[in-house]
Parts: sequence; C-alpha cells; structure tokens
Amino acid sequence: MNRDPEHFLCRIEEGVATVSLDRPERKNPLTFDSYAELRDWFRDLHYDDSVKAVVFASNGGNFCSGGDVHDIIGPLTKMSMRELLAFTRMTGDLVKAIVTCGKPVIAAIDGICVGAGAIIAMASDIRIATPEAKTAFLFTRVGLAGCDMGACAILPRIIGQGRAAELLYTGRSMSAEEGQAWGFHNKLVAADQLDAEAQAWAARIAAGPNFGHMMTKTMLAQEWSMSIEQAIEAEAQAQAICMQTADFERAYHAFVNKEKPLFEGD
Repeated sequence: MNRDPEHFLCRIEEGVATVSLDRPERKNPLTFDSYAELRDWFRDLHYDDSVKAVVFASNGGNFCSGGDVHDIIGPLTKMSMRELLAFTRMTGDLVKAIVTCGKPVIAAIDGICVGAGAIIAMASDIRIATPEAKTAFLFTRVGLAGCDMGACAILPRIIGQGRAAELLYTGRSMSAEEGQAWGFHNKLVAADQLDAEAQAWAARIAAGPNFGHMMTKTMLAQEWSMSIEQAIEAEAQAQAICMQTADFERAYHAFVNKEKPLFEGD
C-alpha cells in the first residue's frame, strides 16, 4: 500500500490511517488522478494488516465538493462513450474498494460534502459530522441521473427509500440535523471537536478484534444480496472461523480473569 500518495493526504499512526483530499482552496474536489489513486489505495488496504481503521477526514472546513468542474466535468463533455464508461466504472470501483477494503471507515464530515464526496461518505461505515455539514447528491442538478456510484443501492438502505428518492431526484442539500435524524450521520459534534471525535472512534475500533471487524464488514456488504436463510448460514460460517482466532481465546481468558481483553488481530 502506498503510504505517501501524490494526490491526497495520508498519515498512519497507531493502526489508524487518516486520509483527506488536499485542495482546501477549492473545497477539496476530486480529479481523475485522485479518484484513481484513492481507488488503488483502498484496494491495497485490504492486504495491509498494520492499518486497522480509516478516518476519511475533512480539510480546511470542507469534506469534498465532488468532481472538479474544470479538471473533470469539462473534459467529460468531450469524451466518447467508451471513455465515459471507463470513467464511470473507475468511480464505481472507488466505492467498491471502500466497501471491500476489510477495514472500518469513518467519514469525518465538515462543510461541503456533495456529489462524489457525498458518495464517499455514504460508502463509509460510520459518519460523524458537524452542524455545518451539508450533504447533497447533486447529480441531477448537472443534468445527470441520481443513480451514480451505487447511490440508488446504498443510500436507501441507510435513510430509507422515500428519503433517498427525494435527495436523488432533487439534488437538494441534506442538513446535518436531517442527516442525524434520518440515520445518515451517527453523531454531530462541533467543528473543533470533529477530528478528535473521529480519531477516538477509530482508536476504539482499532483496539478491537480486527479479524472480527473484517468479517463484520464483509458480511455487511455481502448480505445485501442474500436471503435470510443464506445470511444466517454465512454468519454461522464466519463466526466459526472467528472462533478459531487467538483473539477469541484472549477474550475468554480475560473474562475468566476479570480483565479487559487486549486484542492483537490474529
């Protein structure tokens, strides 16, 4: 995994990787390069056991303003269908990489979180936001469909079909208060507390049974397309595998000795 990316910021401390976009003067838009590098980074993350949780952070008071108007939107208007499909598949691959990276991802959302930025937040496992956060799936406002990067599949599962339909049809902003009431945001905190809060959540997760977290994330994604019977069987197999880990045995001995378990991820 690339620990020194060129097109976004990344630091790794005590098992927590913190990433953020690095164009705060433009409210952190995505470019072709940052899309591709983020996709590759999250793909490779699956194989890096030293990283146990990820915080996708805001930068300069904003999370992400979506695809850059000049660097992405303009060039797209001149592309062939083959080139356009290659681009839309790449953006979808970023979502798939986040969902399948095997590590819990926490989005720390401040200010503008729109377009592809809203999708990145949606694809994360947990979302912490400030009262100033404004989230919009604004694809219809630029003449496109609301069905972008998995929005029509994932968003209704988070906030419900009717609410998702409203946001995807209208492209309007969802306020932070709406986001919390609708279940999109797990918690609202003041802007000056956002980074610390997200890091605290990530540290708590990183201190847990990381193999078990990987299994949980895998099942959360895979069970969307399973029947109840299939899901129960899949979870039985996943849990049986987890019962063979040293962390399960550590937890047992800690409980017997009335101690707090120290998980090591194996």
